[in-house]
Amino acid sequence: MNIKPIGVEEWLNELETSATLDIAQSTIASLTTDEILALADDEQGGPGMGARAFYDELGSKKHNYGWIEGSPDFKQEVAALYQGVDGRGIDPHNVLQMNGATGANLAVLYTLVNPGDHVVVEYPTYQPLYEIPRTLGAKVDLWRIHEEDGWQPRIEELERLVTPDTKLICINNASNPTGTVLSREQLEAIAQMARSAGAYVLSDEVYLPLEDRDSYCSIVDVYERGIATNSLSKTYSVPGIRIGWTVCDAELADRLRTCRDYSLICAGVFNDAMAVHVLRHRDQILARNRDIMLRNRAIVQEWIAGEPRASWVPPRGVSTSFIRLDLPMDDETFCRKLLASRGVLLVPGSRFELPCGARLGYCAQEETLRCGLDELSCALRELD
Repeated sequence: MNIKPIGVEEWLNELETSATLDIAQSTIASLTTDEILALADDEQGGPGMGARAFYDELGSKKHNYGWIEGSPDFKQEVAALYQGVDGRGIDPHNVLQMNGATGANLAVLYTLVNPGDHVVVEYPTYQPLYEIPRTLGAKVDLWRIHEEDGWQPRIEELERLVTPDTKLICINNASNPTGTVLSREQLEAIAQMARSAGAYVLSDEVYLPLEDRDSYCSIVDVYERGIATNSLSKTYSVPGIRIGWTVCDAELADRLRTCRDYSLICAGVFNDAMAVHVLRHRDQILARNRDIMLRNRAIVQEWIAGEPRASWVPPRGVSTSFIRLDLPMDDETFCRKLLASRGVLLVPGSRFELPCGARLGYCAQEETLRCGLDELSCALRELD
């Protein structure tokens, strides 16, 4: 297979461990194991009791393969995140545990896309959503979103791209790196177009908006051939356990089972147990992360207001963002110099095919964000 490297992953694989001020990551300040287990302290009787209860239960379990496609508890907790098209919920049997959202997207695309298929992809977006279909021989059309529209899509442009032969529409809701969030009304319009062609809609939903949540929904809540992929890595602050999932209809779920067996036997007993613990305490995590997002976004907004070489479209409650930078050089050269001289890591926009900017992971620890922005300002002043 001749497939291009994923630009952002190639960059981070090379450079992230050398950063002292990492403001490139789109995860909301990752939780420690102690912090995760302490979420259950109150219900278990006090400080330290959450960890004791977790390990007491885990200690009696054998570390065999465990539940191949996710434990019943895991499936039930994930199913509870969705309403379904009819409002009566999602069948937990149709929830499949995957190796993060990356593995989930890979399984869906390998299952659905064949040479010659027509695929429409929201763009810019996370590269695998269009690069994998291209590598599989599909004809890929890009549904471009525009900065001048506040990174919002033009539905009429999608209507021109979708044909009776369209097999799949791929969206990233919210989008990486722009932070674009599609509303229920926009999703319903996408679903209507997909329905007219008999197409599936794959929605990578790892970035859950933490404000105006009543206006947000999953693709599987509006479209019977919708496929939601998600993980605990971004919004839930636990990328280290590599747990993701797919939600779709029963027929496609059976096809995905075949595909996932080629790349993932199971996620493991410990990781499944940790995922269940996180999902059971999701309200606490989301409240914590909403506070981080609101506080840090305000910090960046204030910084932008005083930084003549930077601008952005403020993200709508999600942890990924794109800043436009006024540079006399290409953004990758600037970002390499920034890291080498000041220890600050950004992802150059060119790694998302968005030159003259950078992905800013603004939901880092507050001190890291403030220091990183200060150093970034100093580097930008050197260009004056």
